[in-house]
Amino acid sequence: MTANELRSKYIEFFKSKNHVEISGQSLIPENDPSVLFTTAGMHPLVPYLLGEPHPAGTRLTDYQKCIRTGDIDEVGDPSHLTCFEMLGNWSLGDYFKKESIAFSYEFLTSQKWLALDPRKISVTVFAGDDNAPRDEEAASYWKENGIPEDKIAYLPASDNWWAAGPTGPCGPDTEIFYWVGEGLPPEGSNKGTDSKNWMEIWNNVFMQYNRIDEKTLVPLPKQNVDTGMGLERTNCILQGKTSVYLTEVFQPIINVVERITGYSYGSDSEKDISVRIIADHSRSAVFILGDQKGVSPSNIGAGYVLRRLIRRAVRHGMKLGIEKNFLSDVALAVIENFKNVYPELEQNREKIFSELAAEENKFRDTLHKGEAEFQKLLPNLMKNPKKEISGKIAFRLYDTFGFPLELTQELGAENGFTVDIEGFREAERKHQEASKTQDAGSAKGGLAEQSDTTTKYHTATHLLQQALIIVLGDKVAQKGSNITNERMRFDFTFDRPMTKEEIQKVEDIVNEQIKKDLPVTMEVMPLEKAKAEGARALFTNKYGEDVKVYTIGPKDGWFSKEVCGGPHVQHTAQIGEFKIQKEQSSSAGVRRIRAVISGGLPLEG
Repeated sequence: MTANELRSKYIEFFKSKNHVEISGQSLIPENDPSVLFTTAGMHPLVPYLLGEPHPAGTRLTDYQKCIRTGDIDEVGDPSHLTCFEMLGNWSLGDYFKKESIAFSYEFLTSQKWLALDPRKISVTVFAGDDNAPRDEEAASYWKENGIPEDKIAYLPASDNWWAAGPTGPCGPDTEIFYWVGEGLPPEGSNKGTDSKNWMEIWNNVFMQYNRIDEKTLVPLPKQNVDTGMGLERTNCILQGKTSVYLTEVFQPIINVVERITGYSYGSDSEKDISVRIIADHSRSAVFILGDQKGVSPSNIGAGYVLRRLIRRAVRHGMKLGIEKNFLSDVALAVIENFKNVYPELEQNREKIFSELAAEENKFRDTLHKGEAEFQKLLPNLMKNPKKEISGKIAFRLYDTFGFPLELTQELGAENGFTVDIEGFREAERKHQEASKTQDAGSAKGGLAEQSDTTTKYHTATHLLQQALIIVLGDKVAQKGSNITNERMRFDFTFDRPMTKEEIQKVEDIVNEQIKKDLPVTMEVMPLEKAKAEGARALFTNKYGEDVKVYTIGPKDGWFSKEVCGGPHVQHTAQIGEFKIQKEQSSSAGVRRIRAVISGGLPLEG
C-alpha cells in the first residue's frame, strides 16, 4: 500500500463512520504564539475543541502536514522526521472512548482496510496518579476488541496524559504500537517491557477533564476525542520496510541525491545519515516555503528554523562532496511527489526555488565569513596552554555566524586545537531550552492562548486587512498573523514600504469602523457561496466544504467579509482604540504591521 492509498483509505474509513472530511490547514498556526509551526492535526481545531461549534458537525477527519523541531538533532536515524503528515479524526462532544478505540482497531486489523496482524499490536493506557484514576475504561475497551492483557501497558502521565497547559482541557490518552522486531512478539512483550521493538503509529487523546489548578480536576461537560496517526510510520510498516526513508515518500528525493553525488544510499552508515538529513530537511523546507502562509529564511521565529533546516541540508551535502547549489533539484522531486495532495507546492514552485538558491548562496558566504572570524580569534586562542577552543566560542561561531561545529573542529585541528564538545553541547542545550518555550507541548499538540484581548485583536485583523486594501489596492493579501495579549502582527503582500501618510490613513479607517460600532455576524455556508458573496478566503478549502463567514457591518453595505474560524467580538466598539506601532519588511514582497489596541467595551458572555 502506498502513502497515497493509505491517506485515501483513512479518509474513506472515517467517512463511512459518519465523519465529515475537512481541509488541512497552514503549517503556520493562526493566532497561536505558543508554537512556531502546526505540530499536530488538532492545531487548526483549537476553537472547536474548546467548545465552539464546527460548521461541519461533531465528527471530523482530515490529513494535516506538520512540523516538529524539538528533536531535530535526532533526524538522520531511520525514523525521526521534522516534517510529517498526520491522519486525524475527531469527536466534538459526540462519541468517546468505546467508539474511538473500536474505530482504531477496526481500521488497523480489518481485511477491508489495513489488515495488520492483531498479534503485533500493543497499546498503552494511563496508569493513574494522585490526580486521576487508572484508565481501566480504555483498557476494558481494548480487551473487548481482542487485545490481551499482556499487550496492554499502564504508563504514567509523562507517557499517557495530554494537557493543554497548566490549566484547561486535559485527559488520558491511549497509544497504539506495532511490532517491528523479528517474527512475532514474545509473550508478555509490550511497549512497557520492550520499547525498542514497538513503533508508535496512533494516539487517541480523551479530553475528559478541566484542570482548575495543580491539584483540581473536574469532569468536562462536553468530552472530546482527538486522534492522530503518523502516515509515514504506518506506511513504512504496511510495506514491511525497516525505515521510513525506504518508502516512496522519500525514495524520489534520495534518488536525486544519489544522482548528484554518485553515492549509492545504503553503502555507508555515516553517509546514509547525511542523505537522510538532506531528504528530511529539504522536504521540510519545501513544505514551509510552499505553504499558504509560507515564511522565508530569517534570523527569528519560524524563519530561523527554516534557515537552520536549509543550512543543515547544505552542510550535509558538502559532506557528501556537493560543491554547488543543489537544493532546487531536490525540491523539484518533492514538488512532483506531493503536488497532487498539496497543490500549493506547485503554485509556489518559483518562490521555493528562488528562496532555496538565495539561502544556499548566503550560507556559502557565511562559511567564508566564519572562517575569517576564526582567523581573528586565532591569536588569542594561541595563548591558551590547553590548546582547546572553548564550547562557548564554538557555539558563538555556530549561533552567530552559522559556522558548523564540524568546521570549527576541522579548522582547530589544522592549527593544533581540540574543541570542548561538552561545553558546546551545554551552550547549545541552554539555547534550546530558551527556544523551546515556543515549541511547548509539541509532542501531543498545544492549545492557543485565547482571551477577550486576543479575540479583540483577531477581529481587528479583519478591519486592518480591508483598510489596507482600500489604501494600497487589491494586490494586498494576508500572509499570516500572530497575536498575543500584548500586541498583534499582521503580514501582507506588498512590494514597497508604506508611506507615513498611508500608515496614518489605514489606522484612521480602522478606528473609524470601531467608532461606528458595526455588528459582527457569522453565517455557515458552502465555500463557493461565500466567495460569490465577496468573502475573502485565505486558504484553499475542499470543494463543497461548509465554512464560517464573518461579516463586519450591515448585510447590505458591509465593510469586511472573511472566511475564518474565529474568535470574534460581537460589535466593533468592543475592540477599543487601534494604533499602528511599526511597519516593516517581513520577507521579499511581504510587509509586516505591528499594532496595539487599548480600551474597548467588555465582551458579552
